[in-house]
Amino acid sequence: MNLLSPGKTAVSFEFFPPKTPAGWEKLFRSITELNRLHPAYVSVTYGAGGNTREHTHELVTRLMRETDVVIVAHLTCVGHSRDEMKSILNRYAENGIRNILALRGDLPDNAAPEAGSFGNGDFRYASDLVSFIKEQHPEMCIGVSGFPEGHPESGNRLEELVHLKRKVDAGAEYIVTQLFFDNRDYYDFVDRCSLAGINVPVIAGIMPITGRHNMKRMAQLAPRTRFPAGLIRAVNRAGSDERVEMAGTHWATEQVRDLLDNGVPGIHLYTLNNSAATLRIGESLGLKSFAKLHC
Repeated sequence: MNLLSPGKTAVSFEFFPPKTPAGWEKLFRSITELNRLHPAYVSVTYGAGGNTREHTHELVTRLMRETDVVIVAHLTCVGHSRDEMKSILNRYAENGIRNILALRGDLPDNAAPEAGSFGNGDFRYASDLVSFIKEQHPEMCIGVSGFPEGHPESGNRLEELVHLKRKVDAGAEYIVTQLFFDNRDYYDFVDRCSLAGINVPVIAGIMPITGRHNMKRMAQLAPRTRFPAGLIRAVNRAGSDERVEMAGTHWATEQVRDLLDNGVPGIHLYTLNNSAATLRIGESLGLKSFAKLHC
């Protein structure tokens, strides 16, 4: 099954469900602005621990009704029963949504992984969710996440690839990486995937730094994130937050340029619901998607 056009780079964007009416309007303005770059798809997150699940369903179905972009809905399995998951998938199918990013999701504070149940749900791993989706809706196209710098809960980098291959073998058709700031980490990750027998497209996830607070937040949420010395020097030189955003956008632009030059199958930009930095990257590179997500 040919997911992405060979030799072409798919460009995509990620959004999260807003919490306020003003946030919804800002989001739709951002999507309208970014649509000028003709994204292969946009994805919608599910929220830490699934706490914005209903908002995700609402946003995904609204985007399907009011825009012409391809939608990829994030879906986490932590805390879900099989019946709940079946209901969600049926709802998506009825609304024409057939692209899913299947994730395990963050564990609740009281979860005990060794007990065999995560948050009183029926799914232990993302691979279980991938298998379930393929069982219920074989027509759906499924992506999964990858971690170039290592999974935050893993102490064994070799075992990580075993788990990733399990997700692909269960039916995942592409991988989207977590953010990284050194492209060498991405290229090495792709090589290691190939050595492990993982041969689906690996889409590179890029998030521009937009301020010092944003950078510190990344370090807290993704403790394995590696900030290269050159990036830290650029941020330190910048001074004001406005200049930090300029430095972060420049760094991300150079990452994207290098990835494009090396013909990666896809680049996924984490927008934080703000079009400004992403548009600057796109416009400075003459960026648009050269491929569409299709299964």
